[in-house]
Amino acid sequence: MAAPTPFLFPATQPTILPDPSTFFSSNLSSPLPTNSFFQNFVLNSGEQPEYIHPYLVKSTKNSLSIAYPLLLFTASVFYQTFAPDLTISSATPQESAAKNHVISSYSDLGVTLDIPSSNLRFFLVRGSPYITASVTKPTTLSIKTTSPIESLNPSKDNTKYILKLKSGQTWIIYSSSAISLTKGETEISSNSFSGIIRFASLRNPQQESTLDKYSSSYPVSGYAVFNKSFNVVYNLEKEGNGDLLLLAHPLHVKLLSSKSNKVTVLSDFKYPSVDGELVGVVGDSWELETKHVPLTWNSVKGVKKEAYEEIVKALVNDVNELNSSNVTTSSSYFYGKLVARAARLALIAEEVSNSEVIPKITKFLKDTIQPWLDGSFKGNSFLYEKKWGGLVTKQGSTDKGADFGFGVYNDHHYHLGYFIYGIAVLAKIDTAWGQKYKPQAYALVSDFLNTDLKSNSHYPLLRNFDVYKLHSWASGLTEFADGRNQESTSEAVNAYYAAALMGVAYHDMDLVRIASTVTALEIHAAQTWWHVKSGDKLYAEEFAKGNKIVGIVWSNKRDSSLWWASAEAKECRLSIQVLPLSPITEALFSDAAYVKELVEWTLPSLNKPNIEGWKGFTYALQGIYDKSSSLEKIRALKGVDDGNSFTNLLWWIHSR
Repeated sequence: MAAPTPFLFPATQPTILPDPSTFFSSNLSSPLPTNSFFQNFVLNSGEQPEYIHPYLVKSTKNSLSIAYPLLLFTASVFYQTFAPDLTISSATPQESAAKNHVISSYSDLGVTLDIPSSNLRFFLVRGSPYITASVTKPTTLSIKTTSPIESLNPSKDNTKYILKLKSGQTWIIYSSSAISLTKGETEISSNSFSGIIRFASLRNPQQESTLDKYSSSYPVSGYAVFNKSFNVVYNLEKEGNGDLLLLAHPLHVKLLSSKSNKVTVLSDFKYPSVDGELVGVVGDSWELETKHVPLTWNSVKGVKKEAYEEIVKALVNDVNELNSSNVTTSSSYFYGKLVARAARLALIAEEVSNSEVIPKITKFLKDTIQPWLDGSFKGNSFLYEKKWGGLVTKQGSTDKGADFGFGVYNDHHYHLGYFIYGIAVLAKIDTAWGQKYKPQAYALVSDFLNTDLKSNSHYPLLRNFDVYKLHSWASGLTEFADGRNQESTSEAVNAYYAAALMGVAYHDMDLVRIASTVTALEIHAAQTWWHVKSGDKLYAEEFAKGNKIVGIVWSNKRDSSLWWASAEAKECRLSIQVLPLSPITEALFSDAAYVKELVEWTLPSLNKPNIEGWKGFTYALQGIYDKSSSLEKIRALKGVDDGNSFTNLLWWIHSR
């Protein structure tokens, strides 16, 4: 981003944050990842498993256990569980070598996990069908199995072993030089060995020749490069000999650029997973290209003039109610929603040619946003903490539950996205104000959308966005058995969309390029893993037929319930994947046939009291395919969500 010198909000030293030095190597300093795919490895005891596609991996201070996860499902949840298949360690670990495993390096696509007590260094790169370890000193290895061992057969040169378990599983063990392995009932021991050793689950006999062919080349790290709009390139660093084999998930397969001849897709080489079938890809540079998403301030098709009168009437009423002294919340989330709601009113006013109300909206935006940027808001404020490297709120810095866990790095893109939307609109309307608060504005964006540590070393790279899954995680520095999670895809989309609009307001085409690319990827990921369509075989039939939209996507689970509502509250499930309603919603819900399925699935849930605010989002989606019915229902509403307005709902329907 072509940003000014990074602005730092006042410093704080929260006592509620975990100590990163417990697990990170001393050569790795702040900023550190707070929503990463390996976050469980550095929280509490570090012993909760993480999903390193296609394996679940769990580490203690002496060993690393791997499992090919078992997929299970019910009508309300689809998940994979950790049950260790192999546990690798030294036969005689050095108890004094280290208190814990150590993260010695990490990259966008991989993490290097050291177990000093066992002389093991694991290169855990996402999508690798092999678990790769470097045995750094001559060591007698122990490979324990949960299931009794049926057979262990070596190749002629003792660099490959076929391990068959009585559970029916087959594993292949590869080594960079001859290794002598001896089997017991549930344990394999080696002679003294140093070098590379790899483990691969053999899902069917036809895969063996492919695994053999690519067993000598192993990835050690991988980086995502955002050099072009709507395009991301994976550059993978490898060692050993030959071409590199990794696995792509369904969205990768959709986006792999047909113009790029750098990779070969092995369509018949597949591994099942909670994310859908993982498919083999050969090559160390992947180019992913997504469709262009229109990033506009206003509706794509515009509002017909005959609708102006009705929208303006609602607009005048909503604007007359704006009064910053009536804002009672100090929550960064709910406060941000009110800011973005008012900003929508300004843009709608522009679109329907009602400039008379814009000065009052502008004053409200200044009165509500400025106190958070200059620190004068008495109820709360943004602060900077350097232990992990990022923003926390004053309330969240002493209370893990305040601001929905913002102080432990939960939901940063959600909260900040709302503020940035308001800042972008205000900077568009009042360029002088925008320039005055540009450093603070970029500090907010950089907290979750930093892509260059050289120019901005105060914040980690892409705090929330996962460049392998191609969507964000929201769960911060909290340990979960099912890994990372995200509930509201629409609020994630809003954050990157808002950042792109801020780039437009500041004429920063670099920010526009990066933010628009991440916006498009987040939309495609939502449509892949959250939107459940008829005929889509990504999920088990029993789960798919009862769930038109997923509540929470976890690393290891798809859940129909929400953090704050049961699976039966379909109106809540739909709404949290729609709000806030804005021009980008049109791209997120571009499939009208799916939208109709989703709305018809949700409508029966609207016949209950005290859900008026949620109804508006269902009716808004209904307007995509049935404008007249939805307009009639919206006109009859008695209330809306606190981040929405009647003006916004009418604008949406009249711009269909």
